[in-house]
Amino acid sequence: MDELNWKELEQIPIPEGLEERLEKKIDEWEESEKLKVKSEKSKNPHTSHLLPLTSYLKITGIAASIVLVFGLGFYFLNQPETVNLAEQDTYHDPAVAQLEAERALNLLAANLNKGMGQLEKAKAISERTEQTLNKQLNIMK
Repeated sequence: MDELNWKELEQIPIPEGLEERLEKKIDEWEESEKLKVKSEKSKNPHTSHLLPLTSYLKITGIAASIVLVFGLGFYFLNQPETVNLAEQDTYHDPAVAQLEAERALNLLAANLNKGMGQLEKAKAISERTEQTLNKQLNIMK
């Protein structure tokens, strides 16, 4: 049965009018499907005017994009003009500005001195390690 014997199949007699009866039955099924769809629409007439969910999502996405573009445009157009920071004074009183500059420089100097102190400690440890290494190498010779 796996392989069809076409010669045997061709010898089976086909009843008269089979093709017409099949066409008629198929047409009846199509007509019943159309009637079923029409009856479902007549039961709920509001659904015929509604768009599918994907259409609503597309329309909502487009509307959201338009609102976003207009919102950003409105926001950026109503921004005050920015002032060049290089020309803007941070302190109106020169004496206060001088005190703040001195405080910042003192803080920088303190941190720099702290870092230099740690560098000196590391340098001393490195020199001791180098001396010890040289002694050991001289002993090995």
